[in-house]
Amino acid sequence: MNSFDLPAGTRVLGIGVDIVETARIQSSIERFGQRFLQRVFTQGERDYCGAMPIPARHYAARFAAKEAVSKAFGTGIGKQVGWRDVEVMRKQSGEPYILLHGPAAELAATLHIVSALISLSHSDHYSVANALLIQDPRPNDSSSPK
Repeated sequence: MNSFDLPAGTRVLGIGVDIVETARIQSSIERFGQRFLQRVFTQGERDYCGAMPIPARHYAARFAAKEAVSKAFGTGIGKQVGWRDVEVMRKQSGEPYILLHGPAAELAATLHIVSALISLSHSDHYSVANALLIQDPRPNDSSSPK
């Protein structure tokens, strides 16, 4: 298998990308404070970003990631995928990964999503995220009636 092959039976369900101005997130933090942060970010994300030297950069990257994942689902942020339903976590190596909660996790299960890949980048003024959802459309044998 080369780097462009997917495991047998899987396919790309969707891709999403988003770019966010760091100043826009900083302005929301200054204007709305904890109300904004609690509405959009999980406690783990707030803990991580709050510990960074320039928190707004990291919040902006996570904001972009949430948008990118919702675009990959084809739903946008709203009824099916909410802000805190998409959580950006970090592996020991620093690599970001996605945890889905609530309605987003239910949607992923319904669509047979087996992987949600994310890439984040930020500079002084912008943050960008790219998301890729991998689907295995075959029915799970363990869920079939016997």
